[in-house]
Amino acid sequence: MKTYEDVLRWMYSKLPMYQRVGEKAVKKDLRNISLLAEEMKHPEKRYPSVHIAGTNGKGSVAHMLASVLMEAGYTVGLYTSPHLKDFRERIKVNGVPVRKKFVIGFIKRYKDFIEKHGLSFFEMTVGMAFQYFWKNRVDIAIIEAGLGGRLDSTNIITPVLCIITNVQKDHTDMLGETYEEIAREKAGIIKPGIPVIVGEMPPEALEVIREVARENASEIIYPTVDPDLYETDLKGPYQKKNLQLVLEAVNHLRVIGFGISERRMREGLMKVKENTGFRGRWDIVSEHPLILFDTAHNPAAMEIVMDEIKKMPVEDKHMVLGFVKGKDVCAMLDFMPEDAYYYISEAQVPRAMPKEEVADYLKKMGKKYATYDTLSEAFEAAKMKAGPDDLIFVGGSTYTVGELI
Repeated sequence: MKTYEDVLRWMYSKLPMYQRVGEKAVKKDLRNISLLAEEMKHPEKRYPSVHIAGTNGKGSVAHMLASVLMEAGYTVGLYTSPHLKDFRERIKVNGVPVRKKFVIGFIKRYKDFIEKHGLSFFEMTVGMAFQYFWKNRVDIAIIEAGLGGRLDSTNIITPVLCIITNVQKDHTDMLGETYEEIAREKAGIIKPGIPVIVGEMPPEALEVIREVARENASEIIYPTVDPDLYETDLKGPYQKKNLQLVLEAVNHLRVIGFGISERRMREGLMKVKENTGFRGRWDIVSEHPLILFDTAHNPAAMEIVMDEIKKMPVEDKHMVLGFVKGKDVCAMLDFMPEDAYYYISEAQVPRAMPKEEVADYLKKMGKKYATYDTLSEAFEAAKMKAGPDDLIFVGGSTYTVGELI
């Protein structure tokens, strides 16, 4: 493996990753990542971190918090998943993606170890992030959990603060069918004596998180700062709740010694996209027609997005959609406008739901639709049909947005 492209192909094809193949890519324990961390001499213990879990919003919270800390003058590591366009988006220091040279060097160095222990794509990527942050001497790392929390590869860290954004029904095949079961997985990131900020969630989920926090003697912090007093460049009907969590996190970081002035915090909140390169959430790329990308990919998130879209003063609505298997697609489609026209295709990942299956749902619902061989063809068809006062929405999954944005 001589080039970055060679390394990436090896990472993608030799070992499964969740976004490509689903459940079989998910490991049921932390043994492998713990072995890799030991092999690397535990870089994750060499800097403070914030650990973020939750069904929706954790990416927005992670990027906002990273931007604020950057504006305050800190060197900030940011680990998120999945990526939209480029693998290197997952691992950033001060908004700059991991260097290709480092990716190549890391895989070359640990390739035999990875193969010997059968590490998954996610496990090797998390290890890569931990080491990259140490090599770059970050002052703090913002770490987003990938799936769940308790058994997520990121969960070997002992952070200075935990955040659980919310609990909704998603990935029920792996995290459980009930709010209580899912909450227990998310609450798995709580560490003894480490405070946890929690967002809005069903009462039964909150009770589980309270129970786990009590067992760990961890303080639960409920957001109290009024988000209406602040602005962020991340638009969208759901960002107020995410913003409130960030404001509370900043307050806690100040208490434990991070110098973040009010001015720097406000500047960081208004420069999230510029500082971190964050894309895909209520992402407006054109005004006439209005073209909007959003990665909402479960019913709870889609309901919020669609409620806002239904209020928009546009003429016709064109929905360019592609979903993945294992999602409650019927529920998501139920929230979408009755009078819209639907352009259906599928992202180029093995987990993509066949367009014919989505078309069957739409047919039963009596909605107007057409299917296309590729997402690009679907998007082009929508742009051809849309008038200057129309809306084109692109979404259904992170991979749909990533392929077209």
